[in-house]
Amino acid sequence: MIENLPLWLEILFIVTCVITIAFFYYSNGKPKRVAFILILWSIIQALLAYTGFYQNSDAVLPRFGLVIIPAVVLIIFGLLPKQQKWFFENRNIKISTFLHSVRIPVEIVLYGLFTHNMVPELMTFEGRNFDILIGITALLVGWLFLKQRISKQMLLIWNIVGLIFVLFILINGLLSAELPFQLFAFEQPNRAVNYFPFILLPATIVPIVIWTHLSDILTLRRALKSIDPNI
Repeated sequence: MIENLPLWLEILFIVTCVITIAFFYYSNGKPKRVAFILILWSIIQALLAYTGFYQNSDAVLPRFGLVIIPAVVLIIFGLLPKQQKWFFENRNIKISTFLHSVRIPVEIVLYGLFTHNMVPELMTFEGRNFDILIGITALLVGWLFLKQRISKQMLLIWNIVGLIFVLFILINGLLSAELPFQLFAFEQPNRAVNYFPFILLPATIVPIVIWTHLSDILTLRRALKSIDPNI
């Protein structure tokens, strides 16, 4: 754990992670097996970070790969044809749109970490991180879609923009971390993700957000194509 960090910051982040998994669970037809895997994965990563496993920068191969590589594999697996059929049948886009509101507390946590020299300014809303805009608009867009005051085309565009934003800050976060391919923020690297509980940002929250955007984009395009095959 990070010394001298306010307890409320860690609690807020843990609660945000739990809420993210809950949103995933309820927006996908309450898949118990998948939820169990997500929770187990999060616990394993949290325990590894708590023991200081990811803080060892002397390893020949970066240990952080044990977070990123499995997460990428799971996202890809979750978009295969069989899984597409599953989320086409079970997806509640009204709930999955509200899922992205978790980016608001995430941005608050990142700013708190910046003030304690654990992440660079570029990862906050004062730097290159525009994700808080998606978090705020998720509440508005979700409500408008719930009231049928926004079209599926507009929701599709909003999801594409949200995906671009999260991928942009993910790349910035990786390139500012203390890894062999670090390109910037050497004066204040992205260290927080090596610690408990913030390891769950790249391990759990970001993969769920990315997969939700991608699967919602596919779901919306499928729905629009059924109306207009030229889309």
